[in-house]
Amino acid sequence: MPTQRSSISDSATAAKPAAARPATGASPAAACSEAKPEAAKPAPFAVEDRRITRSKRALRDALVELIEERGLTNFSASDLCARADLNRGTLYNNFGDMEGLLAALEDDIMDDLESLQSCMQRLSLKDVLRYRVNKKPMPFLVGLFDYLREQGDFLHAIMGPKGDPSFGPRVRDAVCTEIIQTILHERYRNDPSPFVQYYVAFYASAYLGVITHWIETGMKESSQEMALVAMRLFFIKPGDPIRL
Repeated sequence: MPTQRSSISDSATAAKPAAARPATGASPAAACSEAKPEAAKPAPFAVEDRRITRSKRALRDALVELIEERGLTNFSASDLCARADLNRGTLYNNFGDMEGLLAALEDDIMDDLESLQSCMQRLSLKDVLRYRVNKKPMPFLVGLFDYLREQGDFLHAIMGPKGDPSFGPRVRDAVCTEIIQTILHERYRNDPSPFVQYYVAFYASAYLGVITHWIETGMKESSQEMALVAMRLFFIKPGDPIRL
């Protein structure tokens, strides 16, 4: 856990049992044409899971509000539970403490974003170029921006100046780096030479900047528009017109 998180915890020693995830709509991997739906799983404790899911949603929403108002380190577990209209036992029994809640919410998003990697890894440079020539957005990019919009309130809070500074780099490494690897020529994808690694790091950070700017400015562009922006930025060269 980053040092910054430790200051937001009330003293608690409760264990951190796994909690059910709130329903958040379609996973971004659904945009991958080869993605296969998972078989339905039995839910012997469906009533309890729904209760935990509702509590998690209330705590998530309260966390977003308080981060935006005060900053991540400037409120207590009591403040959080009062805002969520829950007792502190609900937080401690399901997440251990505020660090556990934050980790669970961030990990949920990372799990969903990392599900995109299999889609990206199946794309070749030829596939990318075909979308570029036809001026059509790649479906997995549309799915990515759909998902980011769905999680926009949480991402705005957690990736903003009052949030968790460790989360942006996680998004960069899991998503942006994979996008850049997708458009590299095959002979460079596993090239360990320093310049190739700096190239990937440079553009991965740039794409995190694109995502952050879109979220910070209110996500005015549609997912399709942002997918086209991302495609254009893949291939724009110095001196080219700065337009789609």
